[in-house]
Amino acid sequence: MIYCTCPDQASADRIAGLLVEQRLAACVNIIAPVKSVYSWQGKLETSEEWQLLIKTTQARYVDLQQAILSVHPYELPEIIAVPVQQGLPAYLHWIDECTQQQD
Repeated sequence: MIYCTCPDQASADRIAGLLVEQRLAACVNIIAPVKSVYSWQGKLETSEEWQLLIKTTQARYVDLQQAILSVHPYELPEIIAVPVQQGLPAYLHWIDECTQQQD
């Protein structure tokens, strides 16, 4: 599971579509809006963002990260991977199938 925030719906939609089309993710949920409070360049910031919850496999992480970095509008995008310890076996199998590289 990868977490990634975006500044607006258009960039969230673009990144989600790219990841699924390139088989880097099986599914991307877009949760919006979320309010983010964070420190950036020494200042307290507050912004409205769109949160992506990206379902992928460990094997596809490196390519997924590169794909996000290639199109994300932030200078330093949030890309955080959280391991999935357990899940419905059939669902986890579906993620594996959807993210297999095609020849």
